[in-house]
Formats: sequence, structure tokens, C-alpha cells
Amino acid sequence: MRALLSVYDKTGLAGLARGLVDLGYELVSTGGTHRTLAAAGLPVTAVADVTGFPEILDGRVKTLHPAIHGGLLARRDDPAHLAALEAHGIGPIDVLVGNLYPFAATVARPGVGLADAVEQIDIGGPAMIRAAAKNFAGVVVLSDPADFGPVLRELGAGGVLPARRRALAAKAFAHVSAYDAVVADYLRGDADRGAFPDELSVSGARALGLRYGENPHQRAAAYRRLAGGQAAPGVLDARQLAGKELSYNNLLDADAAWAAATSFDEPTVAVVKHTIPCGLATRADLADAFALALAGDPVSAFGGIVALNRPVDGETARRMAEIFFEVVIAPGFSDEAQDALGGRRGLRLLAMPEAGPTTRAWEVRSIAGGLLVQDADDQGDDPAAWRTVTDREPSDPERDDLVYAWTAARHVKSNAIVLVQRRAVVGVGSGQPNRLESVAIAARKAGDRARGSALASDAFFPFADGVEAAIAAGATAIVQPGGSVRDAEVIAAANAAGITMLFTGTRHFRH
Repeated sequence: MRALLSVYDKTGLAGLARGLVDLGYELVSTGGTHRTLAAAGLPVTAVADVTGFPEILDGRVKTLHPAIHGGLLARRDDPAHLAALEAHGIGPIDVLVGNLYPFAATVARPGVGLADAVEQIDIGGPAMIRAAAKNFAGVVVLSDPADFGPVLRELGAGGVLPARRRALAAKAFAHVSAYDAVVADYLRGDADRGAFPDELSVSGARALGLRYGENPHQRAAAYRRLAGGQAAPGVLDARQLAGKELSYNNLLDADAAWAAATSFDEPTVAVVKHTIPCGLATRADLADAFALALAGDPVSAFGGIVALNRPVDGETARRMAEIFFEVVIAPGFSDEAQDALGGRRGLRLLAMPEAGPTTRAWEVRSIAGGLLVQDADDQGDDPAAWRTVTDREPSDPERDDLVYAWTAARHVKSNAIVLVQRRAVVGVGSGQPNRLESVAIAARKAGDRARGSALASDAFFPFADGVEAAIAAGATAIVQPGGSVRDAEVIAAANAAGITMLFTGTRHFRH
């Protein structure tokens, strides 16, 4: 019996190899794996001694040889295959242990050039893993150290059962597939992302097992996206400091809250419920920002998610401790903040890593039988390019609030209406089948605070009635994309009321 071991990740390698030797397996290995096994005092044969051919091209070619692939691919139940092995002096390989070069980790490092990246594209490893996985009926393929112990026990108990062999083969093909997807993503590069490929692979590594999905009868897991380049950290990269395990809904809401809070440079707090910012405010003092974000919709805030784009201090934490929240996510927490929040029942504290370089990513959503793929809506808007379409220009405070409301509206589900007073959201209407209803909801949430507010609409007003409802509620400034066939009627309604209105020329639907 023979086992071929060729791995980059050597976790558990020596223990597995020792177990195989104890079971009577001959070990064959390559390069660094061979050195590791020899240093552990294990008897191991070099691949070059099996193939009769040395490693060449700086190690690019070492296992690409009939003596290796014949041993992996020969069917044990086919006499002709076995006769061919004997005729050519090739011994069967019964166990293949392999994992791949760290391509994703390499290209994620700042400053890595194309030449360095290309050298981390593994060729021999995937070829061996695929060969062994194809022939899983005769070859046990191990691509994950987590499987070493269970497989050793089964080998020692008489053999690995067919169901286990097939499951290991599926895992091996998934390992290679994810690897290839990352390489393809890298080689496409940012310049080619506008041209969607004819064939698309999306890869991920499971980061968390979740108790259930949106509802208890739905299974769920969280996967960290594997990409061929540097990426901004996400909520799965956060360090959990307190609280029970995260749920599917917690992660969705935390992601939405973090995106909203980090859309602003100054100290900002976002309170999110069901992925919608029900509170959002920016102030020089973080505790004041939290108080205003909470005031945006204190009823909806109960049981919500709070994101802060600054480390949480003691005063802010003490104010948060008075309300029941599911998650608080921030770049960090002071000792005082952890003392104030760490013992709160059911509250998870997530500390985000420092933001790194950001690459523009595709958004992928599933539909029945397929995937929808689009560029992320991350292009910055230039308020200086906005056009005042009414008789009255906005005042400086109004313009400031219009910019704030427009930024906030990008995080609200369409049809989105956001009312802002002094860089704090006071009313939100979202997810309605018509824009008029969203205006009504936002105005009702804001109440008296709608008087003198700035309003942002993520898409154009198709009729004047939405603008008239906003005016009746007290809005004095509106920003919207424009582009309706009834723009003239909408502008006329704004002029009749003496309010100001700006057109951005850009829509920000968020379905």
C-alpha cells in the first residue's frame, strides 16, 4: 500500500503520516513535504525516485508523470488497467494527501506583483487531487486536515467506506474549484470587471455554522468570500468580544449597519432593523451621535443593531446599555465600554479590524435556477455636479443636509425616502410599492421634526403628489435623481411652495 503526500499546509501532517506507516503504508512525497516527514524520522521515498525523473523548472514539474497519475487513475476493478500498471512498472497509489499553494493569501498582500502571483498558481497539486478524486473508489483523497483523524481510524478498522470516499472526493473537487475561481478572479483584474465573463465561479470558505437561517426551519451557514486580490474587511472578519453566537439575521443587519456608519468620515452611529437604517446621525461627539441616531426611531431601534465608525467609549456605551440591542459593531471598545456592555444579556460585541484597501466587488444574488450579478453600487456621487432645478437655491445648511440625506438613502430599500435635520435622520420610508406611501411613512416617523427637513428620494418622483406630501409635512429641500416625464410638474409644485430641489442624475435603488 502506498500513500502520496504533497501539501503546502502541513497541519497534522506528521501525525497522519506516522499513522499511515503504522498501518503498513509506504510514504512517497515531494519537496518541502518530504523534508518535513524525513525530519520527523519517518521513512519516505522521494517522488523523483518513483518517477525516475528529477524535479525541473524550479519545481514546476515534479508530479506530472505517468508513474504518479497512472498510480492514481488506474481502476482497481479493471484487469486491463492493473495489467498496464504492471507492464510499465507502476505501483498503485492508495491514499493521496494534497492541498494547494496559498494563492489567495499571496495576492491579498499589498504590493504583490504579477510574477509572484503566477508562481503561486499550483498545477501539479490540482492535477493529483482531481485524479485521486475521480478514482475515489480506489483512492482515498485527503485535502482537509480535519479529515485525517477519522480516515486513519477507518483505515485501521478495515477500510474507508464508499460513502466516506465519495464525500472526500466531493470536498477535494470543491477545494480545487474554489482555488481556480480565485485565480480566475485575480487574472481578470479590476480593469476587466466591467466585462462579465461567459462562465462565472464564486468561491467561499465556511466561516461560521449558523443555528438556522431567517427562520428556524431554514438551514444556514456563513461563508467568507475568496477573492483574487485585496478586499475591505467585512463583518465575518470581526472579533467577537461578548455575547452568544451570531445568527443569520444578525450578520445581515450588522453588514448593513456597518456599511451605513462607514459611509461618513466624521463620528457616526447607525441603528439598523431588518437591514434598514432607522436611525443615523453624525456629530463630533460619539455619544451625541448615538443619542440622535436613537431618537430617529426609538421604537424600531429596540432589538436592533448598532454600528459606530469610531471605537466605543465609556459614555457612549453607558447610554447604549439602557436599550436592548442584539449587536454592537465598532472598530474597538474601551475597557469602560466593555465593562458597560459586556454583561448585557443577549448582546454581541463585534470589534472590526482596521479598514484596509478596498477593491470594487461584484454583488451576487440568487434567483430560482440562477444568479444575478452586478457591480457594487459604490461609485461616489459629486454634489458639486448636482443641478438646482427650482427658483430657489439651497442654503448652505440645507445643502449639507441634502448631501447627508442622499448618502443615507443609498442604504435604504427602495422606494427610499429619507428626512434629515442637521445631519441626523429623523424619518425613513422604505420598501413600499409606491413612493407616495414611503413619503407618508417618513413624515409620520419624523412628526414635528419634518418641519425644515431635507428630503432625499433614491429615484425620481413620478408624480407631483409625492413632493406635495413632503411639502405638507414640512420639508424645505429635496434631492432626487430627476428624469421623470413629469419632472416639470414636480418642479412646479416645489416652486409653488418656495422650496428648493436638486437633481443628481443618478439613481440608487436598493431592492
